[in-house]
Amino acid sequence: MLEIRNISINFKDFALKEVSMKVEPGDYLTLLGISGAGKTVILEVLAGLLKPDSGQVLWNGKDITSMKIQERPVGLVYQDLSLFPHLTVYENIAFALRCRKFNKHSIAGKVNELSKLTGVGHLLERYPGTLSGGEAQRVAIARTLSADPEILLLDEPLSSLDITLRAGLINLLKEINQSGKTIIHVTHDYDEVATLSNKVAVIENGKLVQSGLTREVFRNPANAFVARFSKSKNLLPCSISLTREGLLLAKVNDQCQIYFSGTTNSKAGFVVIPAEDIILTEKRVDSSAMNQLEGTIKETWLTSAGVELLVDAGAEFVVAVTRVSFEKLHLHPGQKIWLSFKASAVKFFGD
Repeated sequence: MLEIRNISINFKDFALKEVSMKVEPGDYLTLLGISGAGKTVILEVLAGLLKPDSGQVLWNGKDITSMKIQERPVGLVYQDLSLFPHLTVYENIAFALRCRKFNKHSIAGKVNELSKLTGVGHLLERYPGTLSGGEAQRVAIARTLSADPEILLLDEPLSSLDITLRAGLINLLKEINQSGKTIIHVTHDYDEVATLSNKVAVIENGKLVQSGLTREVFRNPANAFVARFSKSKNLLPCSISLTREGLLLAKVNDQCQIYFSGTTNSKAGFVVIPAEDIILTEKRVDSSAMNQLEGTIKETWLTSAGVELLVDAGAEFVVAVTRVSFEKLHLHPGQKIWLSFKASAVKFFGD
């Protein structure tokens, strides 16, 4: 297990502040945040390229904070790949094996194995300057895997690829992870996180603001920053007032007001209502749901999980339903519909 304990590092105009996290064997962890948040700094600390001002990096309980780069159980693939331009693809992949004094037969077998895994077997005699972006990325991964690291560190591995190449590399990364390799992947792209990772750590201005299982972080964002990054479908700015039965009232606008439970000293902020927590009915229903709004369907679109609808109910709401419900209610643009959701389903983040 890899553990980071209270890592801090100060630069002239930026600081990483007491970051702590654990990575279990076989995890696919994504570090998510905007450019300049400190994600790559964390990778460089793990790789041994940067030494923190305070804190520890532990591997299976052993302090490796000061361990030499070549002795660490990690392999880093930078965004710029850094392939050796004067070496063929075969020689690039074989480089770490030769450094470790493998014999020619063992090197050939390992290069053959990794080239098949990464799909670069037909490129072995080529030089890096003749490769496409996707081909070079695969070669860089194969070269890093040749050192047999326990953990693969990836810095924005998909950022410069088109849709087709991205899809192919995503499948490769899934295969590598499913084979048992632990991966830590830096990105600013929500879709990469949702597609690949079982765990996510959200970094903002050098601080770890939330981490955990990907589905739980995205389902229960800790603040508005995480909610925006997790593409929460119903993130609505509002002002706040106290109302009956100890509930709070979020005023989105004159036509839309939402009840929610909890406490806050903030007078304004954002409410989030998960799209799957909103129930659609043709008529207003008698239920315990405090929020019941009448609206008009504006758009509908298919998703992998069912159907999503855009409904104007004084504010625009995205609602997720199953295909069975979509067909049963004969939902279509222009149709009047009722939205209902419980006060407990609403999350509020103060300014």
